[in-house]
Amino acid sequence: MQIPLQITYRDMDPSEAVSANIEEKARKIEHFAENITSCRVTIEEPHKHHHKGRLFAVKLDITVPGEEIVVSRSPDKDHAHEDIYVAIRDAFNAARRQLEDYVRRRRGQVKRHESTVPPAIEE
Repeated sequence: MQIPLQITYRDMDPSEAVSANIEEKARKIEHFAENITSCRVTIEEPHKHHHKGRLFAVKLDITVPGEEIVVSRSPDKDHAHEDIYVAIRDAFNAARRQLEDYVRRRRGQVKRHESTVPPAIEE
């Protein structure tokens, strides 16, 4: 990455273990797209007042030449995101899939569908 990884914690205290996990995942996605310019990760614990069932939101903002890839894993949709590491894993897996699509488009490996408009009929 040209710009160092940026990790932001919102409504929660920073964690060295979580930061190390994020750094490891960020290194792994660089294998899918070597030209990543920057990667910003935001971890949020929106409903901190809950004692049980706290859900974590993870947002990734990855910049590559000509495109910005944004992944947002909302806690409202998946109660597995009560585990911060699961929320991080899911966000990075989604980012990996989008990066793979980006690389295929850049290489021209994406199939183009033929036009469904029938040719004009001459009389």
